[in-house]
Amino acid sequence: MGDEQTLSAEEQLRLSHEQFEAGQDFTLSIEEEFALLDPDTHDMVNRFEEIEAAVRGTELQKDFAGELIASEVEIKTGRCETFAEAADKLAERRGQLIEVVDRLGIALGGTGTHPWSSWKDQRIIDTPHYRRNDELLRYVTWRNNTFGLHVHIGIRGADRAVAVCSALRSYLPDLLAVSASSPFIENCVTHLHSARSQTFTKMFPRCGIPDPFASWAEYEGFLRYLYATGSMTEHTQLWWSIRLHLAFPTVEVRICDAQPELAEARALAALIYALTARVARAVDEGEQLAIHPDRLIEENFWRAIRYGLTGELLDLNRMDELRVRPARVAAEELVEWVLPVAEELGLSRELEIPRANAAERQLAASEAGATLAEIYAQQVTRTHDAAFEAAHG
Repeated sequence: MGDEQTLSAEEQLRLSHEQFEAGQDFTLSIEEEFALLDPDTHDMVNRFEEIEAAVRGTELQKDFAGELIASEVEIKTGRCETFAEAADKLAERRGQLIEVVDRLGIALGGTGTHPWSSWKDQRIIDTPHYRRNDELLRYVTWRNNTFGLHVHIGIRGADRAVAVCSALRSYLPDLLAVSASSPFIENCVTHLHSARSQTFTKMFPRCGIPDPFASWAEYEGFLRYLYATGSMTEHTQLWWSIRLHLAFPTVEVRICDAQPELAEARALAALIYALTARVARAVDEGEQLAIHPDRLIEENFWRAIRYGLTGELLDLNRMDELRVRPARVAAEELVEWVLPVAEELGLSRELEIPRANAAERQLAASEAGATLAEIYAQQVTRTHDAAFEAAHG
């Protein structure tokens, strides 16, 4: 996100279809967003341009980007052929970034929201892409001071990618429950586990759980309609929690909160990667995967936003039994389902559901009497120390 739109809609759709048809299965790229902070107060600070200048000419430059506001940065692993390569790059990029910000006297926040900094104090970065979105969305853009983790997975074949994307929709709430890290926003203990999701997906247009599509032709027809009616001017204005990325032949999973812990970011990316490969295997072998309606997935989405791993999710595959199950049990059953494919891909040891995710830990600290400043400081320290260790061994 953030590249200028240089192709016409017609050219982009044609090229994207060609790229998916000629694509490679199970490449991946991981993107992480971080808040830029004053190292003493941990307030958000508008210092993106200083970091951008500092990384120019370094190994990090090509995998570093701005992301909407000047108090935020994004790092990327770049395209990787295996998960092991991506995991190494994830640690390397965090380490490279921490070295730069340490020199500049900037700290990093790795949770899905900042607990108290006001959106009114953040500046939109000056790029054509973000100027267009600012003019288009105004207040909706201004309020989006949120931070996520996105994973791109290569899927060969346009119709096959659409089928994988449609089937993955049902598992998005499980992934959010595992990743929830943002219980605080606007100086408020929200009692949500993912205030980021509530802020972002409930405000942006074309956001949240998308409809399923039966084929590339149906998907492309919808995009053509949006272009023709002026509803969108570039393909990244589909802000869904999962989408086909038209600039790369990938399925992009966008549901997850940012992760303060490097180890948890790695485990989360492994689960997303293995799940996508497992769904692709099911599509290839004709295994029946239910395509659930948005209204049911959205019910689980809300439950994940509100309770994370501590609540319950509807068992959409056993609706006749009116069955709900603990979200943590659902996540563990998901790991069990993907495990055979994960073993083939060499990442079965990476799959781990945390005993308590970042949201649970922060809420527990709040209930024990810690202030938001104390709780956030701990997250900032964890983000820094793990990245520093990755850089220096």
